[in-house]
Amino acid sequence: MRKNYPGKYNAAGLPLTLIHRQSDEVKRLYDEIVAEQKRSIELSLQPGAMVGVEKEERTATRWVRSLRLRHPWLQINLLTAFAAAAVVGHFQETISRLLILTMFLPVLADQACNTGSQALAITLRGIALGDLESGKERALVRKEALLGLLNGALVGLVAATGMYGVATTQHLQSAPMLSSVVFLAMIGSCFISGICGAVVPLILKRLGADPATASSIFLTTATNIVSMGMLLGLATVLVK
Repeated sequence: MRKNYPGKYNAAGLPLTLIHRQSDEVKRLYDEIVAEQKRSIELSLQPGAMVGVEKEERTATRWVRSLRLRHPWLQINLLTAFAAAAVVGHFQETISRLLILTMFLPVLADQACNTGSQALAITLRGIALGDLESGKERALVRKEALLGLLNGALVGLVAATGMYGVATTQHLQSAPMLSSVVFLAMIGSCFISGICGAVVPLILKRLGADPATASSIFLTTATNIVSMGMLLGLATVLVK
């Protein structure tokens, strides 16, 4: 052993260099465990933060403080919801002419929101774990855009089939065009929602805001406006 570890030895005959090396390794592993625990705590707090529940709020927090912490985000969410309502109001004439579209508005909005939420969850996880190094943001956005496009096409086929079936039972001659509108709107909505789910938290992070707290509000608004606007806009142009 003395040939492999030259230098000083302790009373037990163990080389001090080996002992110091092992101590450094134990310290490094301990630091990694502590860092991983901190990341896990941050991830566990994200779901609450995404709906306006601050990190310092607990089950024992007084209702007055909880109200003060949560209510501002609900007011912001209400204002952004008005924007989505304005889009629907802009196409009142189209809705009056094609009432069947109202059946599929929540379908598109829900699918677009889920697509964006998936991208948002992955992006927030990457930020919390430190996986998103400088220069990797564009690759992430491209990946989420591609996934949104592909998922939109797959679920769009099912939704378009559903629209065709419903329109046919109502004896609408525009059934083929209506199903095409749903298909195209689903692809576009999921594509843009995937991009928004990745871009919104990255922008908020650069602006110095907490991505986990504010991302979901802006993402929901974007997905609602895009999905409803695309469906009603395409129907206005294509279905006569």
